[in-house]
Amino acid sequence: MAPLLEVCDLHVSFHTEDGVVHAVDGVSYSVQAGRTLGIVGESGSGKTVSCLSVMGLTRARNARISGSIALEGRELASASDDELRRLRGDDIAMIFQDPLSSLHPLFKIGDQLVEAVRAHREVSKAAALERALEMLDLVGIPDARKRAGSYPHEFSGGMRQRVMIAMALVNDPKLLIADEPTTALDVTVQAQILELMARLQAELGMAIVIITHDLGIVAELADEVAVMYAGRIVEQAPTAAIFAAPEHPYTWGLLQSIPRLERPRKEELVAIAGRPPSLINRPSGCHFHPRCAYVRDAHKRADPALEPVAGDPRHLAACLLPSAERQRLWAALRAGAAPALRAGAAPPAEPAP
Repeated sequence: MAPLLEVCDLHVSFHTEDGVVHAVDGVSYSVQAGRTLGIVGESGSGKTVSCLSVMGLTRARNARISGSIALEGRELASASDDELRRLRGDDIAMIFQDPLSSLHPLFKIGDQLVEAVRAHREVSKAAALERALEMLDLVGIPDARKRAGSYPHEFSGGMRQRVMIAMALVNDPKLLIADEPTTALDVTVQAQILELMARLQAELGMAIVIITHDLGIVAELADEVAVMYAGRIVEQAPTAAIFAAPEHPYTWGLLQSIPRLERPRKEELVAIAGRPPSLINRPSGCHFHPRCAYVRDAHKRADPALEPVAGDPRHLAACLLPSAERQRLWAALRAGAAPALRAGAAPPAEPAP
């Protein structure tokens, strides 16, 4: 099946007074209708910028964008601003990270939903209101007709997020981009929001790209995962493969930092040492090498390409360690050698020449 969305070699940089910020550096991925791609990584890894570029929201005087972004074969990277405005909220919709700042504080919820409908559909205000009420009811807002007359500050955080989902889906988009849709929500509301998104996807058949740093959300919702670091995808694979047999040391760090019920209560969580690199002055060679416990001298010079791992063409990783060695190291970590993840630990021995 041809992908609904196909991003190929996307580069996004911003010229600032301090230098050029390489926010996205050669990212490629695709999503089919009815499927979910999870994009994970630390803050500043380029997750949000890559998806804002799909929406056409990174265009600015200081921005430089190259590569291909195709939706059902239509090229969006070179599309005009008018074409993108027609697509946004119609074929492509986005749930932003902070619903309170995304909703207009001076307009009622119902009026904002009506405006979203009438911006893309030639319908009466009454028909648009009925559609808005239908969506509010669909996302679980009780007494939708009454609550449509409320202002955003009169809703709880979970209810505002439901409103944002209703607004994103009100025109039946083919692609939904969700940027940290459960941030700052308690775990019960998080579970409700994720269940809602999965149900609506099953009913509407849309593709979803979900941006998150929470691997629990990825395990729950995504069919495939792209792990981003310093503006690049360093590993990409079906969700089951990412959790069962990850191939990149950065992915190991993300997985090892997850709290687990089977661990002793007093055991410390394993954090990845150091900080993400500056996107203005990126490290030479493998960008992860200053934080990697398994770095060798060659890794400081050579820039690894994203390549298929042995035995699975759908599993890609950008690491200079041989795949067999990566599998051995991950098995050792799972067996309890978590301290080896910390930078500064003794690296594996160099192979004999």
